[in-house]
Amino acid sequence: MTFKRVVVTGLGALTPIGNDVPTYWNNLAAGVSGAGPITKFDASKFRTQFACELKGVEVTQFIPRQEARKMDAFTHYALIATDEAIKDANLNLDTIDKNKVGVIWGSGIGGLKSFEDEMIDYAKGDGTPRINPFFIVRMIADSASGQISMRYGFRGTNYVTVSACASTNNAIIDALNYIRLGRLNMCVVGGSEAAVTRAGIGGFNANRALSERNASPETASRPYDKDRDGFVLGEGAGSLILEEYEHAQSRGAKIYAELIGGGMSSDAYHITAPHPDGLGAFLAMQDALNDAGIAPTDIDYINTHGTSTPIGDPQELKAIHQLFGEHSFKLNISSTKSMTGHLLGAAGAVEAIACIKALENQLVPPTINHFTDDDEIDPRFNLTFNTAQARSMTTVMSNAFGFGGHNAIVIFRKLS
Repeated sequence: MTFKRVVVTGLGALTPIGNDVPTYWNNLAAGVSGAGPITKFDASKFRTQFACELKGVEVTQFIPRQEARKMDAFTHYALIATDEAIKDANLNLDTIDKNKVGVIWGSGIGGLKSFEDEMIDYAKGDGTPRINPFFIVRMIADSASGQISMRYGFRGTNYVTVSACASTNNAIIDALNYIRLGRLNMCVVGGSEAAVTRAGIGGFNANRALSERNASPETASRPYDKDRDGFVLGEGAGSLILEEYEHAQSRGAKIYAELIGGGMSSDAYHITAPHPDGLGAFLAMQDALNDAGIAPTDIDYINTHGTSTPIGDPQELKAIHQLFGEHSFKLNISSTKSMTGHLLGAAGAVEAIACIKALENQLVPPTINHFTDDDEIDPRFNLTFNTAQARSMTTVMSNAFGFGGHNAIVIFRKLS
């Protein structure tokens, strides 16, 4: 059968370096770090005392106070980012067929703060179960997609993907296939996370995943640097409007890029560590290229998973070299997590937006905070250190890998 083409017609972002897409992109291009001391709780007794928090977000500007009280922050973030994406797509909600508009969202954790607060309150009490009636609906991850669909009346496919830090790329791939097959005309797709909490920081500290560079938070996320010591936790959301190409054309929509393929795999190796030979990453990237019907040499830029962990960074580069061969030294590679921190289940969404804006502006955002070369990393890789690089680009890839061995890759191309 002939698949329908899928394009991106709207973008929305709520990130530690910008509360909308233009600000986010400008700060990416400028190499701005979003890291700083944690303000959401007293982190003085934690090994890590900093994160990439959102700044200056007033939820009630977007969601009535009474409704906001029924939601966790990760759902607030989903609604705020989607509000921007809907407006950016210039959708006329009175004329589109809402039965053919879906919402597929990603979140690795969901309402962590709601769960944490409720259990702390319970532990402080006398054992009587006085539980907030909105506790469950605030906590469960699918609240985000449900709230988006209710807000706009979208009655198509609706669910949340949960695959740790690969969650949003899995959501994007699912939406791609629903539209390709003609089952949806459009889909709101993205991810949100709000894990900068005591449980979030404490939990990742316990498994030694976070940087502990408390004296210099803004330089702590340093993918591919010899002295990297873990990732920096981030929060926020990204939202994209995916649309069938002819449907977009018929309403005169602005088209940012075409989504041409996606690939998935499992490491089948370890619950937190990547495969030592990068096998899962290799298979997922290969699957994405095959799905898109393109060769490795067609890729101009890869936004890597690049979390700034000692083990993960070189394994991903090993997989890239294995698949791309000599071309791996001709393309640009960067990790925008060096600026945003790691948004966990929302990472794929904000990094997809970074890729799309890179295509639009023909500019590769940098990997900031590079100070010392790592002898384990081949110096022939162009890792776009510290400064954005202008480059002619047609096709870009975005990688996402999650605890549990989940790997998901998406590929975008300039519309031709």
